[in-house]
Order: sequence, then structure tokens, then C-alpha cells
Amino acid sequence: MSKNTIIKVESLSKKYLLNKQLAPKSDTLYGSIIDQLKNFRSLNSKKQQEEFWALSNLSLEIKEGDRVGIIGRNGAGKSTLLKILSRITPPTSGKIILGGRVASLLEVGTGFHGDLSGRENIYLNGSILGMTKQEITKKFDEIVAFAEIEKFLDTPVKRYSSGMYVRLAFAVAAHLEPDILIVDEVLAVGDAEFQKKCLGKMKDVSGQGRTVLFVSHNMQAISTLCDQGILLNKGTLHTAGPIDTCLHNYFGLLKEYSFNETTAKSDRQSRANGKAAFSKAIALLPDNSENKFWSFRYDETLRFSFECKVHEVCDGLTFYMAIKGTTSETIITNIKTNIVSKELKEGDTISFKLSIPACHVRSGQYDLYFAIGNKSGTSWYDVIDGNINLPALIVTAINEDIHDNIGYITIPYTIDEKTY
Repeated sequence: MSKNTIIKVESLSKKYLLNKQLAPKSDTLYGSIIDQLKNFRSLNSKKQQEEFWALSNLSLEIKEGDRVGIIGRNGAGKSTLLKILSRITPPTSGKIILGGRVASLLEVGTGFHGDLSGRENIYLNGSILGMTKQEITKKFDEIVAFAEIEKFLDTPVKRYSSGMYVRLAFAVAAHLEPDILIVDEVLAVGDAEFQKKCLGKMKDVSGQGRTVLFVSHNMQAISTLCDQGILLNKGTLHTAGPIDTCLHNYFGLLKEYSFNETTAKSDRQSRANGKAAFSKAIALLPDNSENKFWSFRYDETLRFSFECKVHEVCDGLTFYMAIKGTTSETIITNIKTNIVSKELKEGDTISFKLSIPACHVRSGQYDLYFAIGNKSGTSWYDVIDGNINLPALIVTAINEDIHDNIGYITIPYTIDEKTY
């Protein structure tokens, strides 16, 4: 293992056997017992088992001080890899070489005893991580202050909420100076303020020369914290390298989006009068080609192309667009512009392109809302949004500070070109 490599994984594979037992079919007690006996007799039959490879021939290296985001779709093998690195689960084949002490935070309450108090569990957890009593005592006050559980320090942790569990578990894992800190999706349990606090602490840990492995489906948190990435796909290594490359490839694995005028047409008609309708909505790459995954870097201009068709005579066309956070708070709105002022007749087609300066959209995932209406904006012809399968807008950032710009804001935009 090279001098500054702290984790080396060689040809790592993990296999699980899935038992396919027959479900009881009888409605009687006697019949159910017979069905269960049949299942028991066939339990060890190869025909009743299926091999599932959670990881397959995985090889990679992680350097000291790296902040590594491990990403992938559900079932990609992320949690399995962390459990093997944490020595919770043994691999089926291959090997791992660890160059330091590991602290893991994989599930809420892992390593805690419910009947012991918070104080006692700090010492228990520290001992599990290989710390001496003196080392734990030295860090004790910092752990308690970070976890913000002073009032409940001598309360059995079985009475803690899931958020309190996570605060204490993370505080212990991060403050007992592990060489490698492994954090799974558990931070999603904490509130937004604590999540931000944890991300800051993980940055501090990395700044001290220690290594952080972070699994999350929150791409904003991943892109903000991590400088390196590992992208897993169906148990195999897809990409390892700079986090922006891994994020780009991750969005490339997602389902391509296609919008046309028949998309959930009945739902659209229930919210608008149908005099005109969107027939095309496309996100554009810098070269004007189609951005099928609606994914942008935070420093790119967001560009969209729209096409609308007129079904009945109308007095003009106004376009409205909103970008909303996934919890429905409005992030960007007030993009409202008159596209056509003159009367339009049946069969007319209107096309236009819209640009939004990237500096006005922070990293994250957003829901989109588009509408067209009459020239005064008092009556809607067509409305489309996430309720009818419109894609989420993904904006990724690389080591960008998170800015709390949630709320109603007005942003500049331009109509690059239009035809009708």
C-alpha cells in the first residue's frame, strides 16, 4: 500500500443467498402447517435459493485526508461497502487494507445500549472505537456540547428521540479522533441546522489529515462536502475520481426525460382552458443539444427551449416559470414575460428559448412549474409541473458554500430567441 493511501480495496465481492420459500396457500390450520413443513424441507434446496451479488470485483484506493462521497442508486452496494469497511460484515472474496482506526455511523443507535445513559454510552462507544478512558474523558465535554443533550445526559438513551440518538452518535464518532470517519445516510434524521453543523465538522476532521467517507442521496450535501467521489452501479465500480465527474456520471445513470404534448394531458386540461398547450420542454446544454437529465453545474447558465401549439384563437401568449424547492418553498419565481402580443389563430406554433444566469440558483434539486396564458396573464392555457412527471432540475456544486436564499426572489432572465 502506497505511503498516503489509507484504504485499499482489492477485488472485493459480497454475495447473499436469497431464499425463495413458498408462501402458505391453505386457509386451514392443518393446511398451513403442511405448507410450512414443505417450505422447511426445501429450505436448503439449491432450487429455492438465488445468489445476489451486492458487490462484485470492486477495487479502489482512498488517500489520507480525502473527503469521499459514495453515491449510486438504491441497491448499488453503498451500505454493503461501508459495512465491510467497518468490519461489520465479512466479504465473500477479496480483501481490504485499512491504514488507521475506523469510526462508523451507519444506523441510528448503532453501538448504543438502550438501558445505559448518554454519559455511559459515550464511554461504551469510545471503548468500542478503541479509545482509553482517559482519551474519552479528555473529549467528553466537547462531545456533550456538540450533541446538545446536556439536560438528558443521565437519561437512558432508549428514551431519546431518533434525532437525539444521531446527535450523540455523530458527536462521539467525530470527536474521538478516528483516522477514518464513515457516515451513512443517518444525518437525514437530524434537522437542517444540525446537518450543516455535521458537514462543517466533517470538513474540520478532513482538514486535520483524517479521511471521511460519506454516503447520502442529498447531492447538495455531497457536492458541498466532498472533493472525491465513488460512483457504484449494481455492485460494481462505475467511476472513481473528482466529485464533479462522479456526479455528472451519476445523473447520466438516471432515466432520460422526454416531454410531449400528450404527457398527462387530462391532468393539464383540468387546470387550464387548453386554448394553447406546451408541445415541447427541453433543457439545453451549452452547445444547444438536449440536456436529457436536466442537470447543470452551479456555474453554468440554465437554458431551456419551449414550443407551444395553439388550439383555439387567443389574444396573445404570456409565459410563466417557477423553480421550487422539493419541500415546496418557492426559491425562484416571478419569471413572467409576454411572448406574443398579437392574436394567435388555431394551428400557430410558438417557439422560444430562455436563459437564467447560474449565479442565481444555488446547488440542489428543484421542482419546476411552467405555464402559458393570455397576454395579460389572467387566464391560463396550459400548466405543467412535477405532478405530471416533469423532471427535477438538478444543480450541482463543487465545494460551494450553502447560501440560505430560500424565499421569494426576483431573478434576471433573457429570451434568447423566439419564432411564431
